[in-house]
Amino acid sequence: MKYVGWPEQGELVVGKVDDIEDFGVFVDLEEYEDKRGLVHVSEVASGWIKNVRDHVNEDQTVVAKVLDVDESAQQIDLSLKDVNDHQRSDKIQDWKNEQKADKWLTLAFGEDMDDDQFRRIANELLGSFGSLYEGFEQAAIHGYEALEGTDLDDDEQDAIVETARENVSVPYVTVTGYVTLTSPDSDGVDDVKEALKAAEGNGEVPDEAELDVTYVGAPEYRVRVQAPNYKTAESELEAAGERAVVKIGDLGGEGNFHRERQHEEE
Repeated sequence: MKYVGWPEQGELVVGKVDDIEDFGVFVDLEEYEDKRGLVHVSEVASGWIKNVRDHVNEDQTVVAKVLDVDESAQQIDLSLKDVNDHQRSDKIQDWKNEQKADKWLTLAFGEDMDDDQFRRIANELLGSFGSLYEGFEQAAIHGYEALEGTDLDDDEQDAIVETARENVSVPYVTVTGYVTLTSPDSDGVDDVKEALKAAEGNGEVPDEAELDVTYVGAPEYRVRVQAPNYKTAESELEAAGERAVVKIGDLGGEGNFHRERQHEEE
C-alpha cells in the first residue's frame, strides 16, 4: 500500500534513486503514489562533492529527509545528508515492517479484496495504531481486545487476529524474581504448594504473558515472566510474588518476594 497525498516537511521517507545529474539526485518515493523528490547536490553529502555518483547509485534505496513540499509546483525537496545512521536504520526497518503488514492484509482478506475495502481497513489500522505493522502486532499480543476501539466488523477482526497470530513474531522480554516460602505446620509442604499455585495465577495471568514457577532450592523458588514489554512483565512478576506471600501468610507461614537469589543452589 502506498499513501495518497504528500509527505510532510521534516518527515523521513524511503526512496529509490531514479536519476543522477550533476546538480542533484531524483528519488522515487516508495511510500507515496506517483511522488518523486529531488536531492540537490548540496544535500547529497556534507562537504565538497566532486562527483555525485561517488555517493549514490541508480536504483539504490535511500532514506531522505523532506526539506520542503510545493504541491502547486509538484516539487519535493529532499536531503540525504541530514539523515544519520540511526535514523536510516530505524526508517528502513519500519518500511520493511509495513511491507510485511501489507502482505498480511492480503493474506487476511484474499487477493480478490477490492481497493476500497483494503484502504478502509488499512486506514482504520493506521488511525488506531499509527502503522499497519503495529496493528497486527497488537492483535497478535492482545487478540480481539486490541481491536475493540476500531470500526472493523467481527469478521474483519477475526481475519486480522487469526493472520496476526499465525505470522507475527512478537518480541518478548523476560524478568525473574524469587519467593522464599516457609511453614511451621506439619502440613507445611502442602502449604507451600498452595502458595506456589497461587503464584502461578489460577487463571489471573493475561494471555499475552507467560509465567512459570520453578524450584531452585528450598525454601526458595524462582518466578519467571515473559511478556511483550517490561511494564507488563514487571507488573505480573510482582503480582505473582504477592499472591504467593499472601497465600502462605493466610496458611500460617511466612514468605517474601525478592529480585535476587538469597540462598545458594543445592
